[in-house]
Amino acid sequence: MRPSSYRAVVDEFAGAIRSGAIPAGARLPTHRALARERRIALATATRVYAELAALGLVMGEPGRGTFVRVRSGYDGLEPSRALPVPRTADLSFNQPLAPGQADLLRRALRTMAVSGDVEALLRQHPPGGHRHDRAVVATYLLGRGIDTVPDDVLLTSGTQQALDVVLRALTRPGDVLAVDALSYPGIKLLAAAHGLDLAPVPVTAVGPDFDALDELCRARPVRAVYTMPTVHNPLGWVLDREQRDRLAALARAHDCLIVEDGTYAFLEPSPPPPLQALAPERTCYVAGLSKNLAPGLRFGFAVLPGRHLKAAVSALRTAAWGTPGVVTALATGWIADGTVTRLEEDRREDAAARQDIARAALAGLDITAHPVSYIVWVGLEPHQRPDHVAAVLAEEGILVSTADAFATGPHRPHALRLALATPPRDELGAALRCLKDAIDAIPP
Repeated sequence: MRPSSYRAVVDEFAGAIRSGAIPAGARLPTHRALARERRIALATATRVYAELAALGLVMGEPGRGTFVRVRSGYDGLEPSRALPVPRTADLSFNQPLAPGQADLLRRALRTMAVSGDVEALLRQHPPGGHRHDRAVVATYLLGRGIDTVPDDVLLTSGTQQALDVVLRALTRPGDVLAVDALSYPGIKLLAAAHGLDLAPVPVTAVGPDFDALDELCRARPVRAVYTMPTVHNPLGWVLDREQRDRLAALARAHDCLIVEDGTYAFLEPSPPPPLQALAPERTCYVAGLSKNLAPGLRFGFAVLPGRHLKAAVSALRTAAWGTPGVVTALATGWIADGTVTRLEEDRREDAAARQDIARAALAGLDITAHPVSYIVWVGLEPHQRPDHVAAVLAEEGILVSTADAFATGPHRPHALRLALATPPRDELGAALRCLKDAIDAIPP
């Protein structure tokens, strides 16, 4: 019997999975068993499964094996949002809006129409924004513990563009970017777009494993560390001062940059100092107003060390130049008149209430969450595979995010991330109880 070729094995398995000959949920042979059966090297068998995983056909579970995925399209990094039944709840994406925000927008637009130089809103802003608008953001950031000059602030069309600009400015293809083993999915997309080598750092219940990060930096030339130290997405932790000092010290010792994502930081009422304040010479801070103001108002900002500003401005010119004039006027106006601060207080109250609802509705499940946040991480039983659970919940009209969307390494935990902000608060409990009942009903 001749050894099988690598490509033939991949094509054979892919065809059998797509045709249903190998059903969803089936466990495939171990890597060693496949190597023996097909007379290929163990490394080749591993490569076969890696390619099938890249095609979205299988998923590996450490300690359990390799399984055929449920091909419903409701799991993964970019899940389907077209449900097969009327929608019960979207728990896959946070779109927080407060009652009365539409009236706020109407009043702000009327004010803009009758005051100042309206025609100026139609002119192109310089990359990174006008200095007076950057000064408004710099003043706002004082409330987050960041004391910076307006010239070191760049305005962007949302946090994702701020991250894109920072990575364009600070990294080159092939650079190593250290990132939590479970982290914001957008960083995976950007790393792939920029050709960066993501290096996952194991996580604990209270934050990254800093000993593992130290070992990684000793073994590899880590260019930067991406981190969400205040209200982590998806695990909700808030690093304490000792942890932040350690991270800053590691970055200095290994000459790494720090990319600090403050998207959800406003939800923590009493946070320790941001990393930008502890290591300003090497930290780039990014955040925006999508979670504290409105997701459709694409307004973000980046604070960079002065030596990196020229490259960042050049990256902005390449990407999208800057923020639109109308959006900038709305955002800076609401920052300056205190509207953003008031809405942040409302969001904290709302998030705490939703967490109370979630804890009651999901009692008995393995949940991890910050007490004032819009995110719940739900651990599943070994037989409850996330791709299957997502498909079951879709049949109930519920959209969720599966753990593989957040996994930056090969380990995909059996878990879901629930976003609590989108459903009306008075409907959230019923949706979560429906979710729990559906999960509990999945047989071993």
